[in-house]
Amino acid sequence: MRKIDLLLEEYGESHQNPTNKLIHWICVPVIFWSITALLWKVKLGFIIPETDIELNATMIALVAVAIYYLLLSPSLMMGMFLFSIVCVGITYQLEQMEETSDLKLWIIALSAFVIAWIFQFVGHKIEGKKPSFFKDLQFLLVGPAWLMHFIFKRVGLYY
Repeated sequence: MRKIDLLLEEYGESHQNPTNKLIHWICVPVIFWSITALLWKVKLGFIIPETDIELNATMIALVAVAIYYLLLSPSLMMGMFLFSIVCVGITYQLEQMEETSDLKLWIIALSAFVIAWIFQFVGHKIEGKKPSFFKDLQFLLVGPAWLMHFIFKRVGLYY
């Protein structure tokens, strides 16, 4: 059995309750986005040549995350790459809105992160099982892939 299948199976063992699953379908993407948004605010002081884009921690982190997913499943990596682009797009738009409003991206992202984690822990309380990442931190990245694999199955794509 492939490593990705083993990880998804093990992750799924503590995500059987329908309420917990629903919470995860909402909160895992929110947490993923909020981390990209928080890291986006960590500017690295380097402008990408021929652009006005400043390198930030999100860009570095997403390369590392893409490599991790690539090693597990190239097709899941592509799905997560597309989702990452959506997260970066939302973050970029919110950052642009900061310039003309009282909106603070980091406050929105941090609030979303905390609220989503509270719901995640409530979901696991309902489930009666600890979150998988308590056993292995790698499961923090398996969670988004677990959701993506369901999307792939639904549309008939091999992961």
